[in-house]
Amino acid sequence: MKLLNPKIRQKFAESLKAVLPVVGIVIVLSFTIAPITSSILLCFLVGAMMVMAGMMFFTLGAEMSMTPMGEKVGARMTQSKNILLIVVLSFLLGVVITISEPDLQVLATQVPSVPNMTLILAVAVGVGIFLVIALLRMLIGVALPPLLTFFYIAVFVLAFLVPENFRAVAFDSGGVTTGPMTVPFIMALGVGIASIRNDHHAADDSFGLVALCSIGPILAVMVLGLIYKPTNADYQPVAIPEISDSVELAQLFAHGLPDYMKEIALSLLPIVLFFGLFQIFALRLSGKTLAKILIGLVYTYIGLVLFLTGANVGFMPAGNYLGQVMAARSYRWVLVPVGALIGYFIVKAEPAVYVLNHQVEELTDGAISARSMGVSLSVGVSLSVALAMIRVLTGIPILWFLIPGYGVAIGLSFFVPKIFTAIAFDSGGVASGPMTATFLLPLAQGACVAVDGNLVADAFGVVAMVAMTPLITIQILGMVYQLKQQKSGAGVFAGAADAFGALDENAIIEL
Repeated sequence: MKLLNPKIRQKFAESLKAVLPVVGIVIVLSFTIAPITSSILLCFLVGAMMVMAGMMFFTLGAEMSMTPMGEKVGARMTQSKNILLIVVLSFLLGVVITISEPDLQVLATQVPSVPNMTLILAVAVGVGIFLVIALLRMLIGVALPPLLTFFYIAVFVLAFLVPENFRAVAFDSGGVTTGPMTVPFIMALGVGIASIRNDHHAADDSFGLVALCSIGPILAVMVLGLIYKPTNADYQPVAIPEISDSVELAQLFAHGLPDYMKEIALSLLPIVLFFGLFQIFALRLSGKTLAKILIGLVYTYIGLVLFLTGANVGFMPAGNYLGQVMAARSYRWVLVPVGALIGYFIVKAEPAVYVLNHQVEELTDGAISARSMGVSLSVGVSLSVALAMIRVLTGIPILWFLIPGYGVAIGLSFFVPKIFTAIAFDSGGVASGPMTATFLLPLAQGACVAVDGNLVADAFGVVAMVAMTPLITIQILGMVYQLKQQKSGAGVFAGAADAFGALDENAIIEL
């Protein structure tokens, strides 16, 4: 246990650093230009404490369980050298982990006219198909940019065929589905598969799975839009709590906690069963390794329960109310810089962002630092939230932003180093996680209500915008690194592939 205490202290310090800036911004706004009720402020502060504790346990648990599980499953699948087996297992794995994603349940309730289970199964099949495509790409060695170009052309062709009010929701689905349950496992799966390869492109190709898996939900939801022809969404406004004392405050969170305990238990169960079967028939890991993974799963469970309870019960009402108050002012355009400021810091509190940044730093042997990744993601999300607030205030169609944005991102992919393209498109799915869904989306919805806008067409789309801009900023980071490489005459990524190949089963987490 002595080894565990410093690790927990490290994770707690990281979660404080990630969440406190957002808390500070909300407090400053509440005492200046956007006064909120004491009930909402208290809920937000209690929610912030739960989010910090949840992030601490989740990041620790993901390192101990989700990452090793994904790596070992990926490596074992590849060692079989049976393409049919790899395809079948990849598809089943994609379906299982997608159904396990808590954010998918939230998405299903917001998509109009489409039965919830129909949407969940369609999205899961979409992720399963694209996970197969992503893994085959790694094994065969197909370049990522042509694949992204082809599939995003298909996405935008379909976008013009579905009802206009449905487009933003469909694009949001791509970011929401790749959440805290899916991302660590899929990214680790890529590491495990690429570790079997001996070529110098293995480290580059270990990224890109999340990038392709984010496309599957968009296409699946759009196809459902063509079948069901939805015309409008049944928007459920966020409930604004009214609390008179501390007992009611405790009861509010106590009422939500059992629901998330059940939800996360059901979400983790398919992954645990899949890994258990894999352990029995293929892996046969030692008891010590299994004990680490099981302890990590417990931490992951505790972390996600605390995080989602705090975010949904505490953050969601605060975001919605702040949006309403600021948009109702005569200086409503303050939403744009405020949104940009919140976006810059809130992405640091996304659980899966930590996993991505540190995996990038480790697998590139420090050539791409976690700090540079964090700054690039923050700049991208800051820009996306500012653009989303402009959409809410003006009603500009979302395709006016997405088509040129993805055009620039895909164009850059043909000029920057391969690894930056894969990381950039992975980061889009990672950045648009539960914090976006529970704070930024309610912020946009509240503002849209205040300006009497179209909730479905204007407020939705925040997740899609957050998923788009990191594709550009991370690739710009890649161009900077490329220029440095050319000036120095030394390979920026020299040694990354060697370090990658040297990873053993205990390289990710030592307990």
